[in-house]
Amino acid sequence: MKRIAILGSTGSIGTQALDVIREHSDIFSVELLVAQNSWELLVRQAIEFQPNTVIIANQNHYAKVKEALSDYPIKVFTGKQSISESVVSSEIDMVLAAMVGFAGLEPTLRAIEAGKAIALANKETLVVAGELVTKIAIENRVPILPVDSEHSAIFQCLVGERSPVEKIILTASGGPFRNHSLEQLMHVTKADALNHPNWCMGQKITIDSASLMNKGLEVIEAKWLFGLNPEQIEVVIHPQSIVHSMVQFIDGSIKAQMGLPDMKLPIQFAFTFPERVTSNFPRLDFSKNHTLTFEKPDTTRFPSLALALESLKAGGNMPCVLNAANEVAVDAFLREQITFMAIPKVVEGAMRSMPFIGNPTLADYIQTDSETRVKSVELINQNSIKWRYS
Repeated sequence: MKRIAILGSTGSIGTQALDVIREHSDIFSVELLVAQNSWELLVRQAIEFQPNTVIIANQNHYAKVKEALSDYPIKVFTGKQSISESVVSSEIDMVLAAMVGFAGLEPTLRAIEAGKAIALANKETLVVAGELVTKIAIENRVPILPVDSEHSAIFQCLVGERSPVEKIILTASGGPFRNHSLEQLMHVTKADALNHPNWCMGQKITIDSASLMNKGLEVIEAKWLFGLNPEQIEVVIHPQSIVHSMVQFIDGSIKAQMGLPDMKLPIQFAFTFPERVTSNFPRLDFSKNHTLTFEKPDTTRFPSLALALESLKAGGNMPCVLNAANEVAVDAFLREQITFMAIPKVVEGAMRSMPFIGNPTLADYIQTDSETRVKSVELINQNSIKWRYS
């Protein structure tokens, strides 16, 4: 029985992870559930899965969760510090890191230091502090198993291989605006951006997918997960989302991992690795004459991808700046303070403004994140009229 902690249990990845656990309750149990705001869903999950502990990070909801679970033998805590303290429990075998954004970094680091296997869905952890995270994982001999469909695909293609990798090819659906002109992109709405053609995800990652920032973050994550140089990572647009990613080896051979768009498959693979277990997930039927197409991404229309690649080549704390500015900009777009095309303008402004640190410590990352958020808000306020309408 593998005992799992789910950080971000009420989000898209967390709820699908619980679907996997529900399907395989003979081999998985839930030890810890963590949510930020969705306290009612958290309570329902706790009653069904009976974890040892639940944490509602937003302290405003603590009393309601505590009262709702008062008849159950479940510990209830609140606050961010409680998350970092709870993931080190000896009762936990694996931590699914599915919290959104920078908030997932510290509890993931604490779990690694405590020797817990990591199923990583929070790509920002490696985007922000990839060098530090991988160093600590190696020191503690902790596996980091990717949950993102693209990185899981790469990982699955590499299992059993001993030959050097020439390059990896990360596929991207292109999002809802793949065929939009620059003029059309100036007028997309929040509802348009949240209407992803293939995947059902949380709001932040859905906006990132629409801007291609998500693919840029995945390039940075792939560099650290697989020990690659930036030049060994290629991005291609694949609208059908059937080929989840590919690996090209030094002899020119290419392996691809394929399947219908369903996040439960990479979640289950991370949970069960190195084994595969039976699932009831939908199967890909080649008799239905699927057409698979591929094209290069356009960084003129989608500059967020170019900014992410720039931050990767710069290194140091620059990916941290990129991530923090993007989180602020996406939030401003979702609150309709800026247009869709202003998101990369906020990110670029922050990258040009923040001081560069070549070899950042955890304290440097935390400070960079905090100061970048302040600077990004300043940039939005300074350009409020221009970026609200253009």
